[in-house]
Amino acid sequence: MFHDIFDPIKERMNYLELIDKNDRIDGTPKLHRLRQIPPETGKFIALMLSASPDGIAMEIGTSAGYSSMWLALACRETNRKLITFEIQEEKVKMARETFSKAGIENIVELVHGDARHLISRYAGISFCFLDCDKEYYPDCYEAVIPKMIRGGILIADNVISHAAMLKPFLDYVYNDQRVDTVLVPLKNGELVCRKR
Repeated sequence: MFHDIFDPIKERMNYLELIDKNDRIDGTPKLHRLRQIPPETGKFIALMLSASPDGIAMEIGTSAGYSSMWLALACRETNRKLITFEIQEEKVKMARETFSKAGIENIVELVHGDARHLISRYAGISFCFLDCDKEYYPDCYEAVIPKMIRGGILIADNVISHAAMLKPFLDYVYNDQRVDTVLVPLKNGELVCRKR
């Protein structure tokens, strides 16, 4: 999966990594930054998706599509599609460009809208990567978990870097009898939940 990444995907990854790096040092307002995951986290979520059971693969918080490209590698390998949600128009446009330039439009379905109100349309979710605005984590989690199949995996990003803000959410998830949960201290912290 990682040894044979197509050149168009590599090129778009490199392009977005450069934008993200510059965003972090040039004073770009936080709302307009890409705020994307590092490559190591991309590999981690791709591996977790490839190991998840058959079913719907989902991402909440597309941004410019960087993490979607990593997930698309696993989707290609497991013969499934990725449904990804983004609410900001400017980022939807960038993501569409990313999927076109990377040649993954046939693997990724981009949904422009608020995932909290759209997830109810889907059943049989086997994987979800949660990386939207942190205040929406509880609502998104509660929308996904009832629709997730047994053995399905939900990963929430930034749980170490935003630990104080996410404490009530984390306390709730650790005590949620519907899932088994572990915090993986990779980069900004990944909360991995497996549906029981």
